[in-house]
Amino acid sequence: MNLTIPLIALVVGTYALRIAGPALRTRITISPRIDRVMNTSVAVVFVALVATSTLLVGKDFAGFAAPIGVTVAGILAWRKAPFVVIVIAAAATTAGLRWIGVN
Repeated sequence: MNLTIPLIALVVGTYALRIAGPALRTRITISPRIDRVMNTSVAVVFVALVATSTLLVGKDFAGFAAPIGVTVAGILAWRKAPFVVIVIAAAATTAGLRWIGVN
């Protein structure tokens, strides 16, 4: 199957969307309600992505080590810790739990 045409279509579509934002920003006004809904939907999609990638490996439960590591990261992010500290603490928590046998 030749993927050249779909690839070109994706490139053109992506470029058109990236140009449309700044070009239409002054012409279209979004109501505050729609703006809140869009901001909330971004957060919901992000939480769903984190949940599925943390809790599932394929179609099976990933175990308890990864969700606990993500919880540690969430707590540190809430406490406004530096990003590097968050990543290292989450990885160390997950690795430590897996090392002692918590899967």
